[in-house]
Amino acid sequence: MEFDAVVLAGGGSTRFGGVDKAMLVLDGVTLLDRVLTATADAVSTVVVGPVRTTCRPVDWTVEDPPSGGPVAGIAAGLSHGTTPVVVLLSCDLPWLTKEDVTTLLNGLGDHDGYGLRDTDAREQQLAAAYRRTALAEAIARVGDPSDKSVRRTLAGLDLAWSNPTRAGDDVDTWADFDD
Repeated sequence: MEFDAVVLAGGGSTRFGGVDKAMLVLDGVTLLDRVLTATADAVSTVVVGPVRTTCRPVDWTVEDPPSGGPVAGIAAGLSHGTTPVVVLLSCDLPWLTKEDVTTLLNGLGDHDGYGLRDTDAREQQLAAAYRRTALAEAIARVGDPSDKSVRRTLAGLDLAWSNPTRAGDDVDTWADFDD
């Protein structure tokens, strides 16, 4: 199944003391490059955030206004690409693989979206495949996307979820990074 990838990498990393989380290195590879490797089969890839050196060519964009939060980032990312399916990922999913992206695509079925649950069974809206039209409509319903809640924005969508998996574990704190 063809898909476009939207990778959110513009957060302030406040729980990391402002360190650029996307550029943290695990086993010699940045967190951002790990996600970009997992999405290498995308028709197009846009990273929402400041331009950085990456393992493969991607498009870049930022939310308007900058620092508007993840919903604003999703809105900015959706303006790139044309495929009916968008794989939306945060840049802090170090255990995500190409096989996990395939799982997302295969799980979509007739749903608006199919996402990963982390090992604590939390649904990860920023680790999911979505139908572009459903995602765009959800964003449009909130009006100005700045500082909106991802969970509230996507609450009306028909979403299905994987069994808990390490691929859904994101890195929000130094303790997560060390696990």
